[in-house]
Amino acid sequence: MKRAIVTVLAVAALARVESARAQQNPPSPPPGTVTLPLTEYDRLLDRAARPPRRPEPPPVAAVVSRVEMRARAASGAVRGTATLEGEAFGTGPVKVPLLSGTTVLDARLAGRPLPLLVEKGTHVAVVSGPRAFSVEVDWGTAIATEPGRASFALPIVPSAGAWLQLELPGDHADVRLEPGLVTRLETAGGRTVVEATLPPASAARLSWSSREVQPSAASSEARFLAQLGTLVTVGETELRQAVLVDLTVLQGVPTAFHLRLPAGYELTGVSGASIDSSREEGRHLTISVREARRHQMLVSLERAVGSAVTKEELPLVAVEGAQRESGELVFEGAGALELAVKEPEGVHRMDPREAGASLRALARQPLLAAFRYQRGGEDAPRLALDVRRFPNAPVLAAIAERAEVTTLLNTEGRTLTEVTLSVLNQAQPFLRLGLPEGASLLTSEVAGEAVKPARGADGLRVPLLRPGFRPLGSYEVKFVYVQSGTPLGRKGEATLRLARFDLPVSRLDWELFLPDALRVSAFDGDGIATALLGGGTTASTAVVALVDGPAGLVRGTLSDPTGSVVPGATVVLSTPSGATRTATTDSQGRFSFTGVPAGELRLRTELIGFRTFERRLRLPPGTAARVDARLDVGTLAETVTVAAENVADERGRARREEAAVQAQAASANVTSLQRRAAGQLPVRVDVPRSGVSYSFTRLLVLDEETRMLFRYKSR
Repeated sequence: MKRAIVTVLAVAALARVESARAQQNPPSPPPGTVTLPLTEYDRLLDRAARPPRRPEPPPVAAVVSRVEMRARAASGAVRGTATLEGEAFGTGPVKVPLLSGTTVLDARLAGRPLPLLVEKGTHVAVVSGPRAFSVEVDWGTAIATEPGRASFALPIVPSAGAWLQLELPGDHADVRLEPGLVTRLETAGGRTVVEATLPPASAARLSWSSREVQPSAASSEARFLAQLGTLVTVGETELRQAVLVDLTVLQGVPTAFHLRLPAGYELTGVSGASIDSSREEGRHLTISVREARRHQMLVSLERAVGSAVTKEELPLVAVEGAQRESGELVFEGAGALELAVKEPEGVHRMDPREAGASLRALARQPLLAAFRYQRGGEDAPRLALDVRRFPNAPVLAAIAERAEVTTLLNTEGRTLTEVTLSVLNQAQPFLRLGLPEGASLLTSEVAGEAVKPARGADGLRVPLLRPGFRPLGSYEVKFVYVQSGTPLGRKGEATLRLARFDLPVSRLDWELFLPDALRVSAFDGDGIATALLGGGTTASTAVVALVDGPAGLVRGTLSDPTGSVVPGATVVLSTPSGATRTATTDSQGRFSFTGVPAGELRLRTELIGFRTFERRLRLPPGTAARVDARLDVGTLAETVTVAAENVADERGRARREEAAVQAQAASANVTSLQRRAAGQLPVRVDVPRSGVSYSFTRLLVLDEETRMLFRYKSR
């Protein structure tokens, strides 16, 4: 028996040895086969199932990115060379549109002749792509002449970055490009060099004065017309004049103009395209100009009066030597004022809208009055001003039209909150921000630009205005802060608090995103569920029920949209016959009427700051009724009328309103804040990736804390 057991063990050991040898030396595969690891085989199958996508073709076959043209005018014609740089994206022969609206003399690509096609008036080159190219095109066109001017049509280029350098014979100061922009004009040695930028894909024409100046023209008498537009700004302690001077030369070539300034005014600035220099001597201003047929300049004057402007005599600027001088005069004022102007003979009142567009564009305040005149004597007319100022009323320097708040809460009790304020700001330089206890600010932005808040004794100060940033409309102020808290247990109550702002907020919308691990049973706090507001405005509601009590009793309670009672409201109860009774709600918001006759009744509430509320009800004989109404925030002129319904409908609607605070789908603000927390914020914050969103609204927040409480239980 023992020998048989030994034999079996020996056979098993021999089988194990043979199996190990077979694993170390596997049999050779048959010819024509390949052995691969399983992972490599799976990768090949995956690539075979998903063949590589072919690249999408380019949206355009070729593009011209830059055009540089150099030309010269001589002997009645203009000849030039255009260098067009771009790139062909297609494979093989690609058509590239070059120039149109001109005569092409020759074309070259990399120094070799390039044949061109003409398609719909445009010269087209055929380039083999894909490649970058640089094509040189020689072009020419004739110069058209008319009395006093010469001009020619420029080639139409396909690129937005087109630059032109043109050399003209003679000295020309009046060179125009329509459309387009002349960026440089230089005259030297009897030649004029013009540099300009051309509009893309549109015809442009360049013109210049072709009048030859005779040597004797400088000695001829200069004759010109003057048109003046004066903007008078009446400040609190100063008078300012901005004078647009438009001079048209009729004869001769004047080299300087002389302006007579009003006494008592200080010259603050002289500017104009044709001005070489200016010199002030007493009440006279001499302005040296370059040769041109028309001169436009702006002269600025100012006079300090030391105290508030009341009655003043207003002298005006005059141009000496003008054949005829006419002008327009408009007034504007800073602050609340009433302006009376006594115009002398020759000055006529007109509607401010009839003044020139250039003059009205100088104004920064509403125009108060406007006049036109024509100077008949040596001196300009003088007007008598009578200014009556009104005291400034206190106004809000800034207000937040709306605040959008998004808060993400995790199970550790830590919150990440983003606040976006839509701010209308006139003069407030900063926003005082009071963070909740245990909170720290992460980022802050004003109008899309990051700002650095300053820390003060009363909280953080976020700059709302900065040099060069004085917006007239609303702009966004956004900041993000993180707040530590107590980890949430299996069940209990949690309180969330918002930061305080010293700006009045017309409406605050707060979205709370709670994790799926929490089951919320009830909310309480300073906000009302957004679902109850009916799309952004609170809905006045009333619940009517028959109650136990003496016959002919009508009583109830008034509350605001947040659920707080409304004391001091006037309640009027009237019958179809016209009989009325009045009551006032007590400190608990309650009112009551006794001895009310049965039948149709109308109940009306009135209180400043709330919309007027009307309710029709029917009181059966021998019964009492209770009316609980929720009033809307508004004005005394607004009225909300609710049609009569039976008691069962009222009770059903009350139950539906109580159930309106329910879970909502997360908004885009939650998704955006989750993304920012994933990689853009300077600290790591574990925020819930899935959960339930609850939205609340609070109206008219005045530098006060906003808090929400909820009871929860872990799932």
